[in-house]
Amino acid sequence: MDPDFWHGKWRDNQIAFHEPQVNGLLRDVLDRLALESGARVFLPLCGKTLDIGYLCARGLEVVGAELSETAVAQLFKDLDLVPEILTVGAMRLFRAGPVSVFVGDFFALDRDSLGPVDAVYDRAALVALPPDMRARYAEHLVAVTSSAQQTLISLEYDQSTMNGPPFSVPEAEVRTLYGDRYRVTLFDTRPISGALASRCSGSEVAWLLARDPSAASESSA
Repeated sequence: MDPDFWHGKWRDNQIAFHEPQVNGLLRDVLDRLALESGARVFLPLCGKTLDIGYLCARGLEVVGAELSETAVAQLFKDLDLVPEILTVGAMRLFRAGPVSVFVGDFFALDRDSLGPVDAVYDRAALVALPPDMRARYAEHLVAVTSSAQQTLISLEYDQSTMNGPPFSVPEAEVRTLYGDRYRVTLFDTRPISGALASRCSGSEVAWLLARDPSAASESSA
């Protein structure tokens, strides 16, 4: 998808995709993951999600990646944080307190710049991408996070009823994208709610992706 599409959405404040509350599935998922205080959680294509403030309140460090500098500036303003802004490779890094966000092309983010992460929380990244970009995205995400465990929140609905984004990403595709590196487990499913419910009906699905030791040993052989 053309970056200008997303820059235009943020510039024109056409951000109906931005949830005005913390995602309801996140609370239960965090309890299941039982991350230790100070654990580092990566949010790809994070926008200005309120989930970041919630994760910080739970004692976690958050690192995000986002194309739109407008979104990131709004995020730090909403968090009442004044970020330090650095240049890191091809990206800009905004950081303050427990929050760091890389601004720029997600595919320009490398493992060394990102640093180690304990978990990935993908609420709005995979579903924001059209089918022809999703395999490349998944491969890059696995690479830069060194196959860190993931929580993926996807959507399942009749794609013919609505043009994405957000797109429907059915179970079969989730397993195709990640099944060779992770044990993919269905955690929970709930009816689509909020503003999206007025456009389509279907399910919001939470997946847990645990690193598969056999896949890791094969890749290192």
